[in-house]
Amino acid sequence: MTDHTFYMDLALQNAKAMKGQTDPNPLVGSVIVNDDRIVGIGTHLKAGEPHAEIHAIRMAGEKAKGGTIYVTLEPCSHHGRTGPCAVAIKEAGLKKVVIATLDPNPLVAGNGVKILEEAGIEVVIGVRAEESRKMNEVFNKFIVEKKPFITLKAGTTLDGKIATHALDSKWITSAASRQDVHQLRNENMAILVGVNTVIEDDPELTARIPNGRNPIRIVLDTKLRIPMDSKVVTDKLAETWIFTTEQADAAKEQTLLSHGIKVFQTSGFSRVNVTEVAEMLGEQLVSSVLIEGGGSIHASFLENHLIDKAVLYFAPKLVGGKDAPTFLEGTGFAKMAEAVELTDTDIIKIGQDFKFVGYPLYDKGETKQ
Repeated sequence: MTDHTFYMDLALQNAKAMKGQTDPNPLVGSVIVNDDRIVGIGTHLKAGEPHAEIHAIRMAGEKAKGGTIYVTLEPCSHHGRTGPCAVAIKEAGLKKVVIATLDPNPLVAGNGVKILEEAGIEVVIGVRAEESRKMNEVFNKFIVEKKPFITLKAGTTLDGKIATHALDSKWITSAASRQDVHQLRNENMAILVGVNTVIEDDPELTARIPNGRNPIRIVLDTKLRIPMDSKVVTDKLAETWIFTTEQADAAKEQTLLSHGIKVFQTSGFSRVNVTEVAEMLGEQLVSSVLIEGGGSIHASFLENHLIDKAVLYFAPKLVGGKDAPTFLEGTGFAKMAEAVELTDTDIIKIGQDFKFVGYPLYDKGETKQ
């Protein structure tokens, strides 16, 4: 391991610790080194607050002069809610900048590096690039496409069932897996389900972890059948948004609005238009969504190429039954050659369960990231 990778790994580690806090901004970590000693460390904590480089420079003080700064993402070059970090680096007297990845933000996109190089500062790009890119997969999509990064999550038996034929689903996966799901909820800005999930299970859809945040609760509801006494309407533990259609009951909509629920109408008639849902969420600056719906909800997003990542928890159980619901239903593809492949896969053991992570491959040769 070179010195560059050692210090960049430290910056990455600090950045990752802020997952779930910086939306819609990226995760960024920074380390300043002078005379082989760490003199400053910084992490971006929250949108609108100082960037990682600024925190590191402030910590280093005069010791920053002549030193090297490691940063997981190209220093910004524009004035937003904070000043340009590339200029701050120049003014601090740093002589070298080591960057993991360039910023895909069109407002930056190489301009930060240009400012540094024009100031005579040595710039190294690409140290731990893949790790940085994957860490900011949400930001990388949102800043370019203005749409949320969508993760499909499901807990299933080995034969793909999310309940028995009698619709009993408590519990398929272990307590350890369910705790991991709460962490996933904490890391995403929103969680999405269909109205049937609300009617049948009356879930809270919250992230029950210490100092965590509760995501915005999104319900797809074609006719506004959601019960007014359901937890997502009454408990006020998090915002609840409902996406519906022109079939929505107008009086019910007004009642929901009076309870502080946001209602959005899509052009769908027999079902909510999920492509419009993704576009509307992007307009609302929602950068990440965790889908925990049923098989038809999952299928509608997958068939429209809207799933960016799949996180599946497999319990070592077999249920069987042709009428037992599966985590992916809908019409399905007619030919095996049309099946959506998952790439860049990983399997992690959690207790007795297996957590599978993969990225849908919609276009040959490319991952949906």
